[in-house]
Amino acid sequence: MKVFFAFLYAASLASAFTTKTSHHSSPIAVTTSSSNSFRQHPLALLPNNRQSTTISSSSSTKLEAKEGKGNEEVEDGSAGFRQLLGVRGAAQETNIWKIRLQLTKPITWVPLLWGVMCGAAASGNYHWIWNPWDPNDRDVMLGLEDTAKAITAMILAGPFLTGYTQTINDWYDRDIDAINEPNRPIPSGAISEKDVIAQIWVLLIGGLVLSYGLDVWCEHEFPINLVLAIFGSFISYIYSAPPLKLKQNGWAGNYALGASYISLPWWCGQAVFGPLDRPVYWILPILYSIAGLGIAIVNDFKSIEGDRAMGLNSLPVAFGLDGAKYICAGSVTLTQFGVAAYLYSINEPIYALVLMGLLLPQVYFQATLLLPDPIANDVKYQASSQPFFVFGILATALCIGHHEFPV
Repeated sequence: MKVFFAFLYAASLASAFTTKTSHHSSPIAVTTSSSNSFRQHPLALLPNNRQSTTISSSSSTKLEAKEGKGNEEVEDGSAGFRQLLGVRGAAQETNIWKIRLQLTKPITWVPLLWGVMCGAAASGNYHWIWNPWDPNDRDVMLGLEDTAKAITAMILAGPFLTGYTQTINDWYDRDIDAINEPNRPIPSGAISEKDVIAQIWVLLIGGLVLSYGLDVWCEHEFPINLVLAIFGSFISYIYSAPPLKLKQNGWAGNYALGASYISLPWWCGQAVFGPLDRPVYWILPILYSIAGLGIAIVNDFKSIEGDRAMGLNSLPVAFGLDGAKYICAGSVTLTQFGVAAYLYSINEPIYALVLMGLLLPQVYFQATLLLPDPIANDVKYQASSQPFFVFGILATALCIGHHEFPV
């Protein structure tokens, strides 16, 4: 049980530690010159000559990338651990495999693993190795097989496809990171261009192969897991890469982020253990992804000035700090209220009441932390509110898994 709550706490904190690249900067002119350290590589699926990045203002000051002060190693003894998790303040590392792991940002895997768990619960067909509450669910061999399938789905969603997403995101952010986080592996030169490109391809192809293997293992007539993996990989690419680069658009970028962290792993987990043959199996995760959009906005508040200077149309830039914080609170609250209303409408009042009970603390933390000062309280709000949010997703999944739908 302690392991379960540790996992839950990590899931709730993950987005607080895995914000997008911060673009904090004073209003000065920043120029990064082109570099031939990233020469054209025959494996490249993307343009890889460094492009110049310029932030214009009345000041004529110019800072080279090497003068950046961001992401310095912390001195509290946690730098090595931070390096393995891929979070800020990491130690500088020379071991290529530790650097490869850092690029995949393991801390960001946790919400995906939770999503797979919720999908398995929503299927209503996941079997325990030994269920202490149900004497009819004690088939050890079946439970072991289902456990193996779940772990495989988590490896697909976490190390492979999230690892691919984070690596390709760092690749396309390398010029901005050279200014704001010059100690990260790519701008610091700790890993070569060839190794980065190879990692992107290995994780992508490995994930697609593993997804198809899951379809074969589950005897799917239609390769649903492969299709989800291809779709998710495509979204990851256009989120980070030009010309679309969804992360530059507040609505599209934040929703893509929410869907990737909630809908896709839910569908993957559910497809492994049962069919996605009802509209509700698709609609509920999509609704929770709208709430995920609101959670993603929290990560944009601190970088509002830098985003504006870089021409990134985040929601705080587009609507201002006050407008964005109400969009954030409204999307998180209204979608969960709508899900609770749906559960009540299908004659599941207990689950609806549980969901409302989990929503109330979130509203309280919005009123006391998010709305008064979203910039100062962003991490505290995420850490306080998100445990209730992720438990609400699980409660909804359990309800759907146990509900007797009409034939």
